[in-house]
Amino acid sequence: MEKIAILAITKNGIKIAKELKEEFSSWEVFAPNKFSDGNTSINWYDDNTSTKIVELFKSNDALVCLFSLGAVIRLISPHLKDKKTDPAVIVIDDKAQFVISTLSGHLGGANKLTNDIADRLGATPVITTAADVNKTIAVDLVGKDFGWKIDDDSNVTKISAFMVNEEKIGVYQNCGRKDWWKNKIPANVTIYPTINELKNSDSKGYLIITDETVDDDLLQNSVVYRPPSLVVGVGLHWDTTKETIKDGLMRCMNEFKLSEKSITKFVSIKKEKDVVGLAELAKEISKPVEYFEKEELASISTPNPSKTVQTFEGTASVSEAAAIKSSGGELVVEKQKFPPNLTIAIARIQN
Repeated sequence: MEKIAILAITKNGIKIAKELKEEFSSWEVFAPNKFSDGNTSINWYDDNTSTKIVELFKSNDALVCLFSLGAVIRLISPHLKDKKTDPAVIVIDDKAQFVISTLSGHLGGANKLTNDIADRLGATPVITTAADVNKTIAVDLVGKDFGWKIDDDSNVTKISAFMVNEEKIGVYQNCGRKDWWKNKIPANVTIYPTINELKNSDSKGYLIITDETVDDDLLQNSVVYRPPSLVVGVGLHWDTTKETIKDGLMRCMNEFKLSEKSITKFVSIKKEKDVVGLAELAKEISKPVEYFEKEELASISTPNPSKTVQTFEGTASVSEAAAIKSSGGELVVEKQKFPPNLTIAIARIQN
């Protein structure tokens, strides 16, 4: 989290806030000016607290409140939107006995923050989300620390209910980190080695971790996670346009049934000047571009080397070699030609 604010409105609360500031130096402390002791590490305010809490709620990733839970709820409730955008809210009592995860426990990170604060203060963390209490898989957090994206979150609530109620859940994974769940797999969860075995199981819900497209008949009871697993190798001329690259890429993704949400980067050969078309596409879809020298690519064994490419680029492969080198994995799409000025190959990162 980038911005975390502490709001204390009593003398004891301010004392606890100072302790937290010592532990978490980047956090900002706010307290009423009437309690000011001249401490310059605290933002002393003259506004009433009902105004200040709204300001802090709207401008921070997390808000730690050192006063009663009921008062906090009354003050922030008119400003709640949804769990995807609301900040984490944590409440601590005036004696620092309890640290309560109040809002955005999972997606907002309040549960983790609650545990961190309680550990530093020697307090008791209070967390009420069912997945945490039952020590089972939090469906909305799977792979979050690794940059995985949920393809469509409309089923998250339903599948989460299946999980905490110990209904049968099937898991299939063909890419991404394998250590996304570090504890013992819950008794109601079964991992299947193939998508067909998952489909033919008696599971009530599915967690599917893949960079491939998923059949519609599975989607209605699934949460699909997209790890950043695909590296797109591009061979191109200096004048290859953004539109040409984008069209070729989409044709590859559709033909080989891959999800563009799993693209992690573009890779190519280092030229005297970066190709504008590739830079523009990378910027448009917010992906980085990695370049390799021709000597680096020439050392990579590829299935489709080209004498023509060797003549013009000094290496027999650009798209395949770059994708293999960057990913450290294997090609899932061998070189696809889009004459006269584009080739694309796609490799999957091995974890």
